[in-house]
Amino acid sequence: MHRRFRRGDVVVVARQKHSTSPGPRAREVTPASSGDTYSYIVDKYWLVKDAENGELTLLTRTGKEHVISADDFRIRKPSVWERLFLRQKFPSSDLLEVSPETLDEGSEHV
Repeated sequence: MHRRFRRGDVVVVARQKHSTSPGPRAREVTPASSGDTYSYIVDKYWLVKDAENGELTLLTRTGKEHVISADDFRIRKPSVWERLFLRQKFPSSDLLEVSPETLDEGSEHV
């Protein structure tokens, strides 16, 4: 199944995490066999920077990039509820206007 995502779309990506204490957004929490850690799923709210050749380049709120297949079952478009009540969790589309060169120039100290 090939889903259509375009530059500027917001997406929800289910990411598997492991730690000793899952946060409040964790779901499907299961303890490790030793009982020291937990495995769980957390929804991440990202922005599509590029959609080419069946791969998506996604941006986090902090500007980090992740490349994921457009057919990955863990990625989906947000529901209306998520768009309304969780909109602050999605990255700003202003990140698409910022080039890596601009970020480098802004971090230089004189």
